[in-house]
Amino acid sequence: MSVIRFMQWLNDTAFSITMRDSTWAEPVVETIHVLTLTLFLGFTVLLDLRLLGVSMRRRRVSEVVQELNPWLVGGFLVMIVTGVLLFCGDPVAFYNSIFFKVKMLMLLLAGLNVWLFNATVGRKVAEWEIEAETPGRAKAAAVVSLVLWVAIVAAGRAIAYSLPPP
Repeated sequence: MSVIRFMQWLNDTAFSITMRDSTWAEPVVETIHVLTLTLFLGFTVLLDLRLLGVSMRRRRVSEVVQELNPWLVGGFLVMIVTGVLLFCGDPVAFYNSIFFKVKMLMLLLAGLNVWLFNATVGRKVAEWEIEAETPGRAKAAAVVSLVLWVAIVAAGRAIAYSLPPP
């Protein structure tokens, strides 16, 4: 089945129609999506600022990660679930939006950035977290994270303005 045919099939499902036609479904799901984005982004910025050495310099990176990680993971999971629900409301229009495709690409890059950090410099956090200066690769991961998340939010907002009116 081609992607376009799958999107059309999804668009015609009872769930998609309910998401699209319900007075409350889409606004409630979007509100939850935006609120968890705010939660997630706030904690991501705190962690990235710690990696950059801008804030919480007297705190070990591992402590900051340990305290923020449950909120980051929980917020991210709720964002993904609500994002999928929103997508289901109008999959054909979302799939045809260049901003949606850019957002998905940047989400993949953000995930890759986290994976690369954890697979490299993050594995040796105990060796450098007490030092006055954070390693350059950790700072680079933080900058990439900040840039990607700002771009993801911007692309997400642009999706709303690029879709045809209901």
